[in-house]
Amino acid sequence: MTMNHTISDVLPADTSGIYIGRVWDPSRELPVPVLYADGKVWDASSLASTTADLLELQDLNGHLSQLRQDRPTWNVEDIYLESQGNSNVPMLLAPLDAQVIKACGVTFVGSMIERVIEERSGGDPSAAAKVREQMQSELGVDLATVVPGGKEAEAVKQALLERNWWSQYLEVGLGPDPEVFTKAPVLAAVGSGSSIGIPAFSSWNNPEPELVLVVDSQGRTVGVTLGNDVNLRDVEGRSALLLGMAKDNNRSTAIGPFIRLIDDAFSLQDAHQLEISLTVDGPEGYTLNGMNVVSALSRTFDDLVEATRGDHHQYPDGFVLFTGTLFAPKQDRDVPGEGFTHKVGDIVTIATDKLGSLVNQVGKTEELPPWTYGIRSLCRDIARLEQSREKP
Repeated sequence: MTMNHTISDVLPADTSGIYIGRVWDPSRELPVPVLYADGKVWDASSLASTTADLLELQDLNGHLSQLRQDRPTWNVEDIYLESQGNSNVPMLLAPLDAQVIKACGVTFVGSMIERVIEERSGGDPSAAAKVREQMQSELGVDLATVVPGGKEAEAVKQALLERNWWSQYLEVGLGPDPEVFTKAPVLAAVGSGSSIGIPAFSSWNNPEPELVLVVDSQGRTVGVTLGNDVNLRDVEGRSALLLGMAKDNNRSTAIGPFIRLIDDAFSLQDAHQLEISLTVDGPEGYTLNGMNVVSALSRTFDDLVEATRGDHHQYPDGFVLFTGTLFAPKQDRDVPGEGFTHKVGDIVTIATDKLGSLVNQVGKTEELPPWTYGIRSLCRDIARLEQSREKP
């Protein structure tokens, strides 16, 4: 099964937005920040060398409006995806560069329960169905109505302790502090149209469709995009201390296709109302459908951002923040009772009209192209961009 998608397949249907991205410019052999609007793409490197710098500009919308007075650099049809492109053509990249890639977990009741099930089944998918049934009968409480950190949450915690059902996942799901972790190194994310990887040591894994907040150095959420927080359920289920092993591998983070800026036409409240669809099309004809309803988050965007950045931790280049997912697949794919896991060749589509589509094909991590473009490469390219601007 091959991924035959083109740029037109990943573009947002809503043309009223202001979208920021990154494109590989073959003429200069380096990545540049871009503005996408009205089917056209403008090289924005005259304004800033990176998307991180671009998002720090005062009156960014004014600068972008002025940029649109110039002739577009490319028609959008001139841009290729990684699956169909090469270094000789303009190619869509993940829309972030210098920003740190952070993530919050256990922010939805459904995913919280599934993390507990993973833990209690020891990462064994064959035991998950029995644990899930036992837990549902034991709890006897609607956790969806419980506000994390409140008195009711504390009472639920005590009740679960008495039943010997308390878990570290329930602590971050119901307690005062959310789970925040580093999902991937700077520059390690892949974009829409790229391959994502599952390492050989995992046999129970799944996609996680998420809304990703884009936050500047001052802690202001300036935009949003889509993300796939590829998850290894068997690894994390063995021990939460293996979170890094479960989350951070080559091509385990996909973000894109663009960053949609927060403005008068699209507010953070609009972002909170998004419903993000997920489709997995398998090489054997299998299809899995799911949905992440962002409004079902148990914590606010502000809560998540403040838990990440503040007096306790600063991000001078800004950061992006995965907000978690409601989606946790329980549909059996092969063996009854073992639920879903990826196969090589799966095509994963995460989409919403307001942000576009994040489309990736699953491969074996160890066999996919390695991560080679790091911070030193970015610094060299920034220097080249700045030198080219200085030339008469």
